[in-house]
Amino acid sequence: MKVTHVPPSSTSVASADGDTAEPAETQAPRPAAPARGRLASRKALLLGCVVLAAVLLVSLVVAIGLGPAVVTPGETARHLWAALSGGRIGPDEVTTYQIIWQIRTPRVLLAALVGAGLSAVGVAIQAMVRNALADPFVLGVSSGASVGAVGVTVTGGFAILGIYAVSVGAFVGALVASVLVYAASSSRGALSPLRLVLTGVAMSLGFQAVMSLIIYFAPDSEATSMVLYWTMGSFGAATWGALPVVSVVVLAGLAVLYRYGRALDVLSLGDETAASLGFDPDRHRKVLLVLVSLVTGVMVAVSGAIAFVGLVMPHVVRMVVGATHARVLAVAPLVGAIFMVWVDLAARTLVAPRELPLGVITALVGVPVFIALMRRRGYTFGGR
Repeated sequence: MKVTHVPPSSTSVASADGDTAEPAETQAPRPAAPARGRLASRKALLLGCVVLAAVLLVSLVVAIGLGPAVVTPGETARHLWAALSGGRIGPDEVTTYQIIWQIRTPRVLLAALVGAGLSAVGVAIQAMVRNALADPFVLGVSSGASVGAVGVTVTGGFAILGIYAVSVGAFVGALVASVLVYAASSSRGALSPLRLVLTGVAMSLGFQAVMSLIIYFAPDSEATSMVLYWTMGSFGAATWGALPVVSVVVLAGLAVLYRYGRALDVLSLGDETAASLGFDPDRHRKVLLVLVSLVTGVMVAVSGAIAFVGLVMPHVVRMVVGATHARVLAVAPLVGAIFMVWVDLAARTLVAPRELPLGVITALVGVPVFIALMRRRGYTFGGR
């Protein structure tokens, strides 16, 4: 029997998105091209991040200036500089200054933080469960956080914590939801991605039922109306006092997730492949689950439940930068922040003086975009 030797260079290589690359022997040799290609890729990524950061900065200034009382971008920038540098404001500009600095600036900054956080959390969850439809809602984390925040709002729990009561309630709810989902989906210490998703969906429906009961039995109809509006998403209650906690948690969460980029790449390959590389997928999923719960709980506490951002933004970014999670996590927060700033602007200006719930706008935008992505020829979880 004749035995044919296959050289190592002809072995197929699995990519991070599950596709199989062509054998190396079919590719024309290009000496030193990979190094130049990686350098060019890094430069393109850095340039893209710089451009997105500039777009975000312009969006912040424009969004702060627009509203029932329109302020030009130049005047907005001048008032913001006066507030940051301690400059003087004329007596006839006090009202405009208060509108810009005390009302709109914390709201717009909060919108940017929440948009960035939701996008990054969506990237992490989709990788850790290897499911293109996963986001904080699918795992029940958002629903658990909503139950905690609504319970504190209606019952007055954690009142001793003052303005941080709702944030603590939302975090506790998110953590309880994560623990329940983990306990119900784990088997002999192992955490199956499929079981995690299915358990999360069931828990999410259960938490939504609990939240409906809390609202139904709420003694104050005004509180009920406020809670119902809040559960659809709003930045109307944004204050400077709420920003420090959200900023620290979200920015720290983004930094940790970025450092986990390589781990997310391995998790997206599957548990068997990860184990063959000496990687412990269960341990990393536990850490990521706690981190996702913390970030999601804090965001839900200040903005309510906002759908589709954590689901759609990761897919849009993957189509542009590829499936490598370090690249996705560098771009997705910027894209999500820009998107949420403009969504919030639309929510408070389209039907002024009334305000649209954020979840309505994100759904109207997210549903057709997601369907278009799914119908795109050749599109897969990895973004091809």
